[in-house]
Amino acid sequence: MASLLLGPMHRFADAGRVTVWVETDVPGDVEVRTADGPRASSRTFAVAGHHFALVTVDGLVAGRVYPYEVWLAPAEEPSEDTRVWPEPGAAGPPSLLRPVGGDQPVQLVFGSCRVTAPQAKPYTLNSTEDPKGLGTDALHALALRMAETDPDTWPDALLLLGDQVYADHVSPETAARIRERRDVTQPPGEEIADFTEYCWLYQEAWSQPEIRWLLSTVPTAMIADDHDVRDDWNISASWRAWILAQPWWDARVTGGIMAYWLYQHLGNLDPETRAADPVWRAVADLAAQGEDAEEVLRVFARRADRLADRGTPVGDGPDGDGDSGGIPGSPRWSYRWDLGRTRLIVIDSRLGRVVAADGTRRMVNDAAWSWIEEQTRHSGEVDHLLLGTSVPFLLTDMIHNVEAATERVAAGRFGRVVAAGAERVRRTLDLEHWAAFDHSFRKMSQLLTAVATGGHGPVPASVVVLSGDVHHAYLARVHADGDAAPIWQAVCSPFRNPLGPGIRRVDSISRRRFPAAVSGRLARLLGAKASPLDWTVTHGPWFDSQLATLRLDGRTATLLLEKTEPDGEPGGLDEVLRAPLT
Repeated sequence: MASLLLGPMHRFADAGRVTVWVETDVPGDVEVRTADGPRASSRTFAVAGHHFALVTVDGLVAGRVYPYEVWLAPAEEPSEDTRVWPEPGAAGPPSLLRPVGGDQPVQLVFGSCRVTAPQAKPYTLNSTEDPKGLGTDALHALALRMAETDPDTWPDALLLLGDQVYADHVSPETAARIRERRDVTQPPGEEIADFTEYCWLYQEAWSQPEIRWLLSTVPTAMIADDHDVRDDWNISASWRAWILAQPWWDARVTGGIMAYWLYQHLGNLDPETRAADPVWRAVADLAAQGEDAEEVLRVFARRADRLADRGTPVGDGPDGDGDSGGIPGSPRWSYRWDLGRTRLIVIDSRLGRVVAADGTRRMVNDAAWSWIEEQTRHSGEVDHLLLGTSVPFLLTDMIHNVEAATERVAAGRFGRVVAAGAERVRRTLDLEHWAAFDHSFRKMSQLLTAVATGGHGPVPASVVVLSGDVHHAYLARVHADGDAAPIWQAVCSPFRNPLGPGIRRVDSISRRRFPAAVSGRLARLLGAKASPLDWTVTHGPWFDSQLATLRLDGRTATLLLEKTEPDGEPGGLDEVLRAPLT
């Protein structure tokens, strides 16, 4: 009998449309049927023998909820139309389509970093870990709470800010499948090696029953960070030179980008953007002919990875400069959602980095940055501007100074020997946030200031940068003139992957005045420029598993932070912060 391997996942949503993503075990026609409203269908497409579909349901009304089912008619037996969701015998609340928009208040849950592990004590991946394990899963706790409360209280959207999967830290189940498939005494060992294993990784991460229901019901946006492929991915030119020399890397990064495009990126796009994307058009054309799109997507992924070395799209000729066949070296991974009068711009700060051998360093390549700047311009239809980026823009003063100084020293300011030492420090301490990309930090500073002071349209009620990555939560505010909109950095991480005590102590030191002052003087001596912004970390830090909710109602905004207990009950979430942002 035909079935779903993964999904349904409630992805893009606006005031009248939603997109549902599925992975099926056979090719066929996928139909989404609402109980008392519209229905829509789409034919699956194939990549390396895996079958996927995106179904856009139109004609919905913002503020309403639509219980739905998913039906699959296999291509070989189209008369055998089967309901594949909800699954037979499934208990619990129905899955709902939930368009977002109009003048309704918006609740956006966000965070990052979720390791896939058992949802019961001791919460560990293996017996050698900390006996407290990984703690409880904040998304799991959210799903359990939603199942017992009215849909009017549920979040309207979910933003996953990176490390949705850990390709370098797999579960025991995935590790066992890898051992059965290949020799793990050879690199990359029990880490993910290729596209097939990435599919296993995503299927396991999102198939736990409560998580699967959550993702079927809340419109979900995503963006990648390093562990979606590998720790330190695109941290520097030196790192890329090292990793490109590894014989296993090509299959790893190519498979990782292919899987990211399929499992995460496609669902972020509104129907018009997806239809105009040349990679999607090429895949859809092959599907119409009954052909598999593996080779098209593999060539695209390989070119997309090479963008980091040059900063511009490359072709598919033998020297990288040939005809691209209409498929770019990289799509625009960044995207925009309009949630009523709130504009969310999600910025790719990982795949599109430029870390070229000539010293060029960009958190975002120039073409993508031009697009981001254009999306911040508005004519009054925006009350709140949100910018999502996986790595934080604003850190504590000390860590900002260390990252800025390390970038200068690693660039060779004091010779190659010292630069090599600075590069080792950069990789060891993960010094790769916006502060370590000075050109991009200044561009972002200028952009935020322009928006907050009315340079890109009427002044919004708030400008908030949403980030994850650093495995703790905090809130920081930029010091600005009284007439400017407040500019905030809100960080929430992890959903599930807490920091160890050593890094927590370093974080504590970084928040003290004396280390901040000394590091600032030292950074200036080493050639780092003074920051164009001044800010203060006003709240935090908080550790362990947690999630943040941004509540936007008219021109008011409030940030709520809820935290699980490391060894508490799976359903527990305790409020630790409620802060007005306007």
